[in-house]
Formats: sequence, C-alpha cells, structure tokens
Amino acid sequence: MARRTAQDIRRRNRFDALRRVFAAPGPASRQEIAAATGLSFATVANLVAELLEAGVLREAGREDSQGGRPRARLAVDPGRGALVGIDVAETSVQVVLFDLALTELSSVRLPLPAAGVRPERVVDTIAAGVDGLLGAEGAPPRVLGAGISVPGLVEREGGVSVFSPYWSWRDVPLRSLLAARLAMPLYLDNPLKAGTVAEMWFGAGRDVDDLVVLTLRAGVGVGIAIDGALYRGAGNSAGEWGHTCLVRGGRECRCGRRGCVEAYVSSRGVAATLRELDPASPFLEADEDTVVTRVAEAAAVGDSMAAETVARTAAYLGEAAADLLNLFNPQALVLGGWVADRLGEPLLRQTREVVAEHALPATLQAAAFQRSTVRGNAVALGAATFALEGFLDDRETFGTVAEGRRAARAARTRTV
Repeated sequence: MARRTAQDIRRRNRFDALRRVFAAPGPASRQEIAAATGLSFATVANLVAELLEAGVLREAGREDSQGGRPRARLAVDPGRGALVGIDVAETSVQVVLFDLALTELSSVRLPLPAAGVRPERVVDTIAAGVDGLLGAEGAPPRVLGAGISVPGLVEREGGVSVFSPYWSWRDVPLRSLLAARLAMPLYLDNPLKAGTVAEMWFGAGRDVDDLVVLTLRAGVGVGIAIDGALYRGAGNSAGEWGHTCLVRGGRECRCGRRGCVEAYVSSRGVAATLRELDPASPFLEADEDTVVTRVAEAAAVGDSMAAETVARTAAYLGEAAADLLNLFNPQALVLGGWVADRLGEPLLRQTREVVAEHALPATLQAAAFQRSTVRGNAVALGAATFALEGFLDDRETFGTVAEGRRAARAARTRTV
C-alpha cells in the first residue's frame, strides 16, 4: 500500500485551500478558508503565502476584523496565465481556453470523421484548435498547461491511450505525439475523470467528500470521489461502469460484450430503445446524437413514443444507478453528460423513482441525486483543471517558493 508523504499531504491541502477560494461567492479570507477546509489557521497561512508568491492568488481588498488588523480578502489572479481544456469526443474535438480563474475565454469545436479516425488526425485537429485560439487577437501570452480528455482507458503518467472503443486504438502514445506540436505541459485522462474533477472544483463536489458522477454521452461511465479525492483504481481504469452487465444476454455493446449499461443509456442506447419501440420512426434516419435531441424535443410536446423512450431509458439507468448507491454510499449522485442534458428533468425525475425502488433505504437517504450544475462543457473544464492541478504540483514553481521561504526563515533565525 502506498504511503502518503508529507509532500502528498501538502499537495492535497494546497488543492483544498484553493478549491475553497474558487467555491467562495467572492474573495475569501484566510479565516474562512481554514473554517471551510478544517485545516489550522497556521497551515492555511503558509499555503496562502506560497500561492501569493507563486502569483496564483492576489489580495482583493481588506475587511474590518472588529478592532484587530484588517483581514486581507483573497482571490485567484486570472492574469497569472491561461489553461487549455480539450474534449476529444467520438465525432468532434472541442478546445476551450480559460484564464487561471477557470473563466472561459474562447472555444472552438472541430469535426472528426465518422469512422476510422487515426491518432494523427486527432493530433492535427487538436493542434489546429489550440493554434487557432492562441493566435487570435487578445489571446493571453502564457499557457500554463493543457488537459486532454480522450475516451477509453488512459495511462495518465505516460500519457498513453491504452484502449479507445470508438476507434479501436491500443497503446497510442498520444501525449508524445501532441508534445511534438504543442509547447506546453500536457495532462492526459478520460471524460469520466475530467467530468468528476469539474464537479469537485465547481459543482456538487464542492460541498461533499463522497461523490459519484454519472456521465452519459456516446460512452457511459462514472467518476468516483472518496474522502474528497478522485478514485482512480490500481490502473486508472476505475469507473468503467458502462461496461458492467445490466441485461444478461442483452444488446451487443461496442466493447464486444452483451447487456452492458452503455448499450442502454448512451446515445446509441437511446436510439436502440426507440428502434425497438418504433422501427419506422423517422427520427432514426439521423445520427444517434440527433436522435437523442429529437426524442427530447418530441417528448416535451407530448409525443407518446418519445416519452416512452425516455421512460425506458430512465428505467435502465435507475436500476444501474441504484447499484452504485448501494456500493459506494455517496453523499451525492450527479447525472451529467450531454445525453442527460438533452433528456433533462424528465429523465432525472423518472430515474429517481426507479432508484428509490432498488436502492437500500439507508444509502438512498444519505445521497442527493441531482443533475450537474457545472456550466458549459464539464469535460473540457475538468481537463483544464487537470492542467491547473499539474501547475500546482510543479516543483519548479512551488519548490522554488518553498525554498525561498525556508531560506528567509533561516536568515531571520540567524539574525535573532
């Protein structure tokens, strides 16, 4: 079992302190950060000093402290640098440019071929998107890092796409290929982890330590946070809930097995449900993404076949989600991804009803079940947050700051 070092603990504390600054409705004081994190005031003061010296935080005014010294209010300094979040999906690549406060500055979505996508094509598309955003007038001059979300199994330390079910990639050294085109630190992971990190920093995970995030897109999976930390598993493959069996001997899944959750609640799964209900539906003439949109629109105006498609999708989702509640007993179960966004409140409401039938009462009572409140593309935001975390981990930045502060303390001691 790996032991947490003092450096690991300091890294975790640094993340927690900064997350509380992001979560605050306005600039926060050291006292408020200490109260929100449970860290001692002395620990918070040291962490804040490092973040101020590194230019991540800035003082944003002062407030009266009822007779004592005025308290400094702290905020993220958006001008410290920029971050890039890249969401590689089945048919497109979205590249989003953020400032350090994770405010979106600009974005571009570029198409990918419908089939037979080679790694070189994805690299070319990513590079074109990044170059286009950074070459635009008024773009920030310094990029601190880019996070790339690629579907499937990812070995993040080496930046390798181990397996992508969309394109049958195996062991593609994607980060190395991108490094030849992009002169910035690169951080690779998958949509499940990216969406969960976005929730931890900017959504439901701000207020809870134990969290499960269901992501419904062309692929399906979950992200898990335990005790305030992202759970990755032994090989970063935790969360492949989409390829657990829901219906024995059921629909064929793109992974080659039958009855997987993904075959029922992904965009392809929604289209398959409609096809079973109404093989002649004109909606089925379009691609699967459009089918989901048309089903949502038709259900909203009372179309019975579309409403039944949503109801059946909710039934499948509710049964599978109840298992997650029973397994992990989270404080929050969050429904995200563009399929969930399109099907919206009817899917959430009906899924809740099914979950209530199948989850244990104790686990059901402990968990809030809600849609994601993260704005925009949560996967791109989470990918950019990977880059932020990488920057906060950078020994060159924070090692220099820490060494400087230790040297200053030693000099003061000698003077005394």
